[in-house]
Amino acid sequence: MSINKLAGIIFANLGDEKLPELTSKRSLGSVPFGGKYRLIDFALSNMSNSGINNVGIIAKNNFHSLMDHIGSGRAWDLSKRRSGVSILSPYNGSSFENRIMAMYQLHGYFEHLKEEYIVIASCECIQNFDYQKFFLNHLKKGADISIAYQKMTIPEGETAPLALNINDDGKITDMLIKFNIGEECNMAVSSVIIKKDLLMSLVKKCVSANTLNFRQNILQDNVNKLNMYGYEVTGYCEHIASIADYFKINMSLMSQDVRKELFNPLRPIYTKVRDDMPSRYGLTSKVTGSLVAQGCKIDGEVEGSILSKGVTIGKGSVIKNCIIMQDTKIGENCNLSYAIIDKDVVIQPNRSLMGYETYPIYIAKQTII
Repeated sequence: MSINKLAGIIFANLGDEKLPELTSKRSLGSVPFGGKYRLIDFALSNMSNSGINNVGIIAKNNFHSLMDHIGSGRAWDLSKRRSGVSILSPYNGSSFENRIMAMYQLHGYFEHLKEEYIVIASCECIQNFDYQKFFLNHLKKGADISIAYQKMTIPEGETAPLALNINDDGKITDMLIKFNIGEECNMAVSSVIIKKDLLMSLVKKCVSANTLNFRQNILQDNVNKLNMYGYEVTGYCEHIASIADYFKINMSLMSQDVRKELFNPLRPIYTKVRDDMPSRYGLTSKVTGSLVAQGCKIDGEVEGSILSKGVTIGKGSVIKNCIIMQDTKIGENCNLSYAIIDKDVVIQPNRSLMGYETYPIYIAKQTII
């Protein structure tokens, strides 16, 4: 099938600056989501479900957690003889400066790819996306570059949104970078398809001219020189642009309709499996409207919250509208509301932490309060 001509590239650190609290010790791709997943699971699962068998993950820094999570790629069915996933990290002791320099420094990897086309993605979008349909539309249109987009209002935290002007045939006629926040437009959402040879030609040209902005110098500067087409993304697709967005999108999983669309059993979202005992609910526990992973021990009250694996909630504690990450321990008689608690945090008894829906409080990994 034609999909065998398509390789995948995922930028694991693209968008780190949007969640500085969560990415200080990890890449954006390895940020936990929904109590069970990491952000990279969505892009990686979408590629695997679409039949893309060769995926390169470009990570510029803080990629140890990412490497541990991805492993051999077995969880995504990418560890077979004719498929594979590779972590592409800097090899000269310094971090990748930007997307163009990353691809330039990794030109050997790109040149040895057997696939003719490349789909470039990041980890900012939460969606269940069919890359096969996207690629077939790219071939049908005879496009040089195809860009996935969604009709949406620009979120407040987005610093450099890419807005597309598209004619009736789907051709992109203009691009606007840093479009007005709060206005509705056709906003590019993560994924771009391009021929490998064309990509590397554009990358080398940009490096030689010292024009190193991917959106401006590869996309915007060539909108009238190359055939560029848009591909509209329909259905559930949320774009993380801030810590408030991260909190809101996590909480949207409380909706059964959202879960049904995002976690389609015909196109599963895969993740690394960690075997834990079933969660234990004590006699004094009360859990309503929440998502609870396995391995938790709950003796307090939990309402409208997301609990990752191995979380402990002490007696008399009340947890409302919170995201509690893996192996965090909350003591007795604590009161938490609108909080994001990272991994391995210890909250001692009789503590109170309260944020707000649009400004949740964040507690860093391995903190003791």
